[in-house]
Amino acid sequence: MAESAAAAGQSSSARKSGVPVFVMMPLDTVKTCCGSGLNHRKTMARDLAALKSSGVEGIMVDVWWGVVEGEEPGLYNFEGYMKLVEMARDARLKVQAVMSFHQCGGNVGDTVNIPLPRWVVEDMDKDQDLAYTDQCERRSYEYVSFGCDDMPVLDGRTPIQCYTDFMSAFHDHFAAFLGNTIVVSPTHLIIFLCFLCRHCAGANLPCAGVQEVQVGMGPAGELRYPSYPESEGTWEFPGIGAFQCYDKYLLNSLKMAAEAAGNPDWGLGGPTDAGGYNSRPDDTDFFRQDGGGWDSEYGQFFMSWYSRMLLEHGDRVLSGAASVFGHEPGVHLSVKVAGIHWHYDTESHAPELTAGYYNTRRRDGYLPIARMLGRHGAVLNFTCVEMRDHEQPQDARCMPEGLVRRVASAAREAGVGLAGENALPRYDDAAHDQVVATAQEERMVAFTYLRMGPDLFQPDNWRRFALFVTRMSQAR
Repeated sequence: MAESAAAAGQSSSARKSGVPVFVMMPLDTVKTCCGSGLNHRKTMARDLAALKSSGVEGIMVDVWWGVVEGEEPGLYNFEGYMKLVEMARDARLKVQAVMSFHQCGGNVGDTVNIPLPRWVVEDMDKDQDLAYTDQCERRSYEYVSFGCDDMPVLDGRTPIQCYTDFMSAFHDHFAAFLGNTIVVSPTHLIIFLCFLCRHCAGANLPCAGVQEVQVGMGPAGELRYPSYPESEGTWEFPGIGAFQCYDKYLLNSLKMAAEAAGNPDWGLGGPTDAGGYNSRPDDTDFFRQDGGGWDSEYGQFFMSWYSRMLLEHGDRVLSGAASVFGHEPGVHLSVKVAGIHWHYDTESHAPELTAGYYNTRRRDGYLPIARMLGRHGAVLNFTCVEMRDHEQPQDARCMPEGLVRRVASAAREAGVGLAGENALPRYDDAAHDQVVATAQEERMVAFTYLRMGPDLFQPDNWRRFALFVTRMSQAR
């Protein structure tokens, strides 16, 4: 397999231009029981070598909060991740680390269950308003509600302090490996953090083992509310989702915002006519096309507040990340934004609104996000890059291509780099063609392929993938 990949692919060290391709590791790469070992270690070295021979730039791995700091607050175990970094270095692959502060399980593609740290769950059990809450008082344990970001509710620390301490521990644990920086894309000033290793320290060799830090911001690691959870059949595609603002902390914020706006009645809760998780826009008074409440004075107030809470959370977490990594010359941060493409061909864009993206047919909700990322020098990493409009069910009013164009436009206007991912596993030429075309048209700075596993290494899939990597290396 390595020989055929080498013939079809192109060495990343030889690449002078193009869009680098990273490959996501399995969700359970590091053993979830203790965080000290690796699953599938016997085959991993072979698989990483195959990725390298195909021209892949590196791998992406989730560094799970629930694994590393799972048992005791302030007690961190990065041993399994160190072993993975060492294996990647042996294969001369770069490593992107995702600071995953969310639960694994309950979202599209989740094949394992990794809860939040045990002590965090215990605190959430004691005060269930630490969890996102919908209008029916359904609690979500996917991610701590950012209504309490600055409150010492987690064993005496605020959630923001917990995230910052975690990133600081990550930084300190790998401090002995920190070396010089490498500019991957001068056009967008994308800088990666480089670790010195036995392959390149003191030798005139192309550097491997480079690390990017992607900062988790919410469910599935994305900057959004948990508005469309699949767990227990709560939500099914293409439902519009539900607002998540009914914990006491967010309700208190809404109350103060309504009083400041001179309309205290607006602070009692979210819209009461916004339907449920599996409603369609025109099934509701709030999201309907003509005269829907989303476009009323109240609707504009509520959506402005709801989306502002999300932006402020992102700003707080990135500020913490910058305080940890900002003193390192050229540290590169990135943030993932969800590709919510269903019902995009409507006036209200209801699923985006419930997720916190105040984006409608007449309002750009992604430019404020891109500008917030730009203030911290972070790249916008966007999903659903592989999708085409005509592939989607007509009744879902999907427009993934139009959505990608709008997000790319926002990134350009804000002066931030745009990276991409595929939302669903795809091994066909049509999906690869779409990614290559988008990478070229939108000048993407990197692409992450979902995901490494047995299906990828099936002979036909692997042949197409290796050719795809070569085409991305030639994209300009």
